[in-house]
Amino acid sequence: MKVVDISKLRDHIGERIEIRGWLRRKRSSGKIQFLFLRDGSGFVQGIVEKSTVSDRVFEDASSLKMESSLVVRGLVRSEERAPGGVELMVDDLEVVQIPVKDFPINKPDHSIDFLMDHRHLWLRTQRQTHVLKIRHEVIRAVREFYNDRGFVLIDTPIFTGSIGESAGNTFEIDYFDYGKAYLAQTGQLYLEAAASALGKVYNLGPTFRAEKSKTRRHLIEFWMNEAEVAYYGHDDNIRLQEELVSYVVQTTLDRAGEDLVAIGRDTSKLEKVSTPFPRITYDEAIKLLKKKGFDVDWGADIGADEETAVASEFEKPVVVERYPRMMKAFYMQPDPERPDVVLCDDMLAPEGYGEIIGASERIHDRDLLIERITEYGLDVASYDWYLDLRDYGTVPHSGFGMGIERVVAWISGLEHIREAIPFARTLYRIHP
Repeated sequence: MKVVDISKLRDHIGERIEIRGWLRRKRSSGKIQFLFLRDGSGFVQGIVEKSTVSDRVFEDASSLKMESSLVVRGLVRSEERAPGGVELMVDDLEVVQIPVKDFPINKPDHSIDFLMDHRHLWLRTQRQTHVLKIRHEVIRAVREFYNDRGFVLIDTPIFTGSIGESAGNTFEIDYFDYGKAYLAQTGQLYLEAAASALGKVYNLGPTFRAEKSKTRRHLIEFWMNEAEVAYYGHDDNIRLQEELVSYVVQTTLDRAGEDLVAIGRDTSKLEKVSTPFPRITYDEAIKLLKKKGFDVDWGADIGADEETAVASEFEKPVVVERYPRMMKAFYMQPDPERPDVVLCDDMLAPEGYGEIIGASERIHDRDLLIERITEYGLDVASYDWYLDLRDYGTVPHSGFGMGIERVVAWISGLEHIREAIPFARTLYRIHP
């Protein structure tokens, strides 16, 4: 008998097939039992009628508990009122295992701490499977975007001796006899080296920030996509970001639209995300915030509340560019017409989701780079290889980093970023 994924049942109406999966829930109406089944690809209702099955099958169906594993066989029939437009008329089943205890996630009002403590089981619920499928499509779209444009994937290291951002938010480790090393905050420095070899490069992998932040936008371990392009200036960089985000949103809408609708996302807002995006300078953002009543002066950081206030003016992501030099990382290229600001940008998602991309043109002059490394209190010797890139065929180049979980949270309309990753690592959570 043909084994079929639940997501493909529409292609098998009128056929007798086999499903291998689990029981999500069950209800009974006397001589009929309704089994809500899942197999990882989707959900379907199986109907067991006492009059059409053996006593053994009906009794086995009666004995099932939530999250029992089982093999089910039956006839697929069309039912437009059912999820997926089909249901299964069960004529046979095999029980693989009936849980020895009641499944702990069995009511709608569990606390978030309880659900996170049971994240390994929470993943099985319908909403969480939809979110993880959306995440899958986001990552798939990111890879396609770069591959279709001639970028080369570079897997950058997780252990590093060179700090890409502030030294205050790194995880420091003892690396054998070498001395101190750090968990990577970014793969950017290594992508810069690869861009000098391959022109257009990107990565996609885990990064780590030891920030003691408890906001709904922050994770300690998260996945980041970064890109670096030789001979790209500031404006080239922004256009690439706009094209990437637009492609990811529209492709995810196309491929995971049913998942988005299933979790209650208003997809009409996402349909508006197309290039070009609105752009404002940091100076203009400060003026806007002052007009909105924020007590913020030039040179101050734009925090979560301020980002939300700025982004609320736009229906699409907004690019805020040219921040004050001392607010940003040491490697950012100063604006030649105004050295107190750098050629950088943050892309802010609408609907209160904040920064999803941080970007800049990089300093390509060796002397200026050394000056900045020293000014930021970093050890010049640790960047010897990075400085080499400025000695052998240096060129203007630019790049950015995009937080995958923030993009997933925004596209999905999630209240908290912890649902956007299979197993969240936050300030107070490293279990399970």
